[in-house]
Parts: sequence; C-alpha cells; structure tokens
Amino acid sequence: MKAESETKNQKADSTELDQSSFGLSALNLKLKIGFDGKRAANNLTGLGNYSRSLIEHLADQFPEHEYLIYAPKVKSARQIDAFFEKENIKLKLPKSGPFLWRTLNILKDLTQDECQIFHGLSHEIPLAIQHTRIKSIVTIHDLIFLRFPQYYKLIDRKLYEWKSKSACKRADKIIAISEKTKEDIINLYGINPEKIEVIYQSCDDSFKTAFPKEKLSRIKATYKLPDKYLLNVGTIEERKNLKLVVQALKEVNEEYKLVVIGKQTAYFNSIEKEIEKLGLKNRVLFLKNIPFTDLPGIYQMANVFVYPSFYEGFGIPIIEALYSGVPVVAATGSCLEEAGGPNSLYVSPNDATGLAKAINQIIENPQLQKEMKEKGLEFVQKFNSSVVTQQLMDCYLSL
Repeated sequence: MKAESETKNQKADSTELDQSSFGLSALNLKLKIGFDGKRAANNLTGLGNYSRSLIEHLADQFPEHEYLIYAPKVKSARQIDAFFEKENIKLKLPKSGPFLWRTLNILKDLTQDECQIFHGLSHEIPLAIQHTRIKSIVTIHDLIFLRFPQYYKLIDRKLYEWKSKSACKRADKIIAISEKTKEDIINLYGINPEKIEVIYQSCDDSFKTAFPKEKLSRIKATYKLPDKYLLNVGTIEERKNLKLVVQALKEVNEEYKLVVIGKQTAYFNSIEKEIEKLGLKNRVLFLKNIPFTDLPGIYQMANVFVYPSFYEGFGIPIIEALYSGVPVVAATGSCLEEAGGPNSLYVSPNDATGLAKAINQIIENPQLQKEMKEKGLEFVQKFNSSVVTQQLMDCYLSL
C-alpha cells in the first residue's frame, strides 16, 4: 500500500511539474501574430485609430512578440509612418498581388511568415483559415446592420452579414467589444457563448491627461468655443440621434450652447431644419475636420457630454468623456450603460423632455457634477489600455 501511495504521489508531482513547465513555456513563448491591417495602414479615423492603438499597446506591453500587419497597400501619413517605426511592428504587403489577397491568398503569406495567430480586427477573417494550423480570432464590433437594417443599403447589409457570420462560425475565438454585442452574436448567429470573449475597448491615451490652461485657451480661441457648452461627438447620421439633442436644447438653460463634432451626412439637412424651426441657430456650433490632437481639449472644457444614440456596439466617445472628467447623459436600449457605468444618466432615445431634464439636473447641481466626474473616472479605469491589452494577450495565449 505504501509503494502504491508513493507511486501516486510521484505521478501527482510529475503532473504538477508538467503543468508548471507548460505555464513557463507559455510565458517565454515568442509569438508571431498577424493582423488584418487594411485599416491600420490606410485609415486615419475610426477603425484605423482603433487598429493602430490596439497593436501599439500590444507592442509596448509585450515587446517580446512580433506583430505583422497585412495590408494590400499603405497610405503615407504621419500617424501611419510613426506606427510602422516600431521595431516589432512590421508591414506585410501582398507577395503575389492584391487580387483576392485578404480573402484567400493571404494564407500563403501567413504560412511562409510562420504566423501562429491571425486576428481579424473588424468582422472578417480569410476563407479556409480553419483548414490551416493558424489559430484565428475575429473582433465583432456590432451587428447594427441587422438590428437597424433601414440605415444600410441592401447590398452592403448582405455583404456585412455574410462576412461576419462566416467569420464567427470559422474563427477559433470571437472577441465581442461589449456584452450587448456578445448577446447579439448569440441570438442572431446562433454561436456558442463559450466561443465568445468580451474584451472592451479603451480610448486614446491623450484623453487621460488634463491639458494645461494655456493649451485649453488656445483651443478655445481657435474654434471660438462658448464658455458653457454641451458636447456631442460622432458622425451626424440618423442612428446617432442628434435631432433629440437639438430638441432637448430648447428646454435647457440658454447660457449653454451645443457643440457638435462629426462628419455630416444627408441627415444633416433635417438637423438644420430642426434648428431653424426651434430658433436655435445661435446656440449650435458645428465643427468638422478637427485635428485629433485638439479633441481631448474640447472634451475637457465641456460641461456635459450628450450621446443619445439609438444603438451602438460600445460607445468610445463616452469613454473619452469620462476620462476627460465630463458628466455623461446617454440613451438606453443598447450598450451605452456598459460604457457609461452606474453614475452616468440615461434616458429613452425618444424622450427629448427627459433628456433636457437630465441635462438640467447636472448643470444646476454642482455636487452632482462633482460626484459624476469622480465616480465616472473611477469606473472608466476598467477600460484602461493596460487592462484591455493584458486581456487580449491572455486570449492569444489561450489558443
């Protein structure tokens, strides 16, 4: 019996040693991670900024790994040039021409480059990657095109659905950027919840440091910003629901103006008509093509950030506002409560009076403002870049 017991103990010790050795090798493992870099190498806003920020934080926090950016072409711009100056971030252009490269032919390049993992940063991965030894991850930002199909052309909607649904079924792991997006992937695509990991997004680090007074004064003078203002940031399109903010503004203290930053679409015409109808022309300021370096300053001088979008995948502008120390009022109905936390205020995206009441509640109560700023800043630390980057690397290593 004693000999049998000793044998069992030896096996247990051996198992612990094997597990310990595996853990050590995982820590020392040098990965080659490939990324769909079409937007990182070409776009200067939106998904371009998101892609570069994600990869840069990985490269800084985990410099032992190699990050390969696969793109059919590259745009020459200061942000993009600086991105590729990092030693462990390498641009990979097609070796056999761009035709069908991102969809299929990229697999040859990934294999030759000995990539262990490929991460599709926006809704798609190469066809047939599941038949290779390369592990695949796809990030799904949202399925808004299925929740609100009226905002999309039929051909675009069908293409988005085919690409994202196919990627979800074929990928080894799916990253959803919010619990709401995870819920949509499960309900609309029938995906096993165990395959999906929620990893939130952060925002650019420039929003996390207060600008000096001199810089804020320069920004205020440059854009002729009012002394007191509400801020709304995002593409001016129907889904973002700017009209509700305009309607609420009529019932807000006249000392406060509305500053809107975003690309204009056809929806802008209805906004102009609403402003004219309500006699608010002198209370609304539209800014576009704002240098990204000035944007945090515009946030930091705002009194309230207002974001009543009908539907979002996450809501990075809310994160930017909370890091900037600005109270937030957002809409119910999608994932904005996840981004804004329990100390922001929420109203129905159809309730202009309710939105006005929430804004007035904040601007008339200094103690509430203080509390929302402090608790909002405390809450938003869960989205800090170092936290999100660690979660992402853990996801890679789990594969």
